[in-house]
Amino acid sequence: MCGRYAVTTDPALLAAELDAIDEVTPNRPDTGTTGEARGPSRPGVNYNVAPTTTVMTVVRRHDHDNPDGGDSSGDPALRVRAMRWGLVPAWTKDLAKSPLLFNARAESVAEKASFRTSLKGRRCLVPMDGWYEWRKGTGPDGKPTKTPYFMSPVDGTRLFMAGLWTTWRPKDADRDATPLMSCTIITTDAVGPLRDIHDRMPLVMPSDHWDAWLDPDNPPPDTLLAPPSEQLVDAIDLREVAPLVNRVANNGPELLDPVDSSAEQLPEQGTLL
Repeated sequence: MCGRYAVTTDPALLAAELDAIDEVTPNRPDTGTTGEARGPSRPGVNYNVAPTTTVMTVVRRHDHDNPDGGDSSGDPALRVRAMRWGLVPAWTKDLAKSPLLFNARAESVAEKASFRTSLKGRRCLVPMDGWYEWRKGTGPDGKPTKTPYFMSPVDGTRLFMAGLWTTWRPKDADRDATPLMSCTIITTDAVGPLRDIHDRMPLVMPSDHWDAWLDPDNPPPDTLLAPPSEQLVDAIDLREVAPLVNRVANNGPELLDPVDSSAEQLPEQGTLL
């Protein structure tokens, strides 16, 4: 699974890097039409991103003036958007009682009612520096333990995870009201040394697959939902970090520091993109 991650890039800088349209910066602050808290009004540097936080996503859409993407005129463009992490299906009646759909399993995403419509034409990328996972074990006293690890590119670049998104409006909302955009991160079977930490991992989407994954007019080929290659995973470093990350209130660069110089390293160093 993927329930926490870190991102240290400003939306405007990410948009410039990707030659994308920044739809985050011009719209701050934004508390949404429901008036309910959705995390920071503008996503940015965050060392401890948790579900329900407002996060950065990358989409390819035709009409940046319409979050629903209904206008199919012109060529679609890359856009950086802010979304709630935790997908809210369109049929949800009460946002407060909606299940926290922050992950979607790649193996069943095409069949699940909450995700299959988004899979057809509302796919996104979720940028991050890396993600946290907890390895289960047993302490000297025989009690179960959970040790946090941070997984990130060996070369210091950025990861882009496959995600899905959708829009939601309260039942009594005005049709012209801005909808709540929300997303989920797709997970798959862990590969290689990552299996030693957890049996699941977020689905890393390499840049040569972006066009097919983000295409708003065509469904993705099934191959894009397969676990990442061993070569791609060889470019990911994993290291034990301090339990500070266990509390969402803790948020600073120290969360990424290894607990000691003997933190695990992958044997081969490659390139993700």
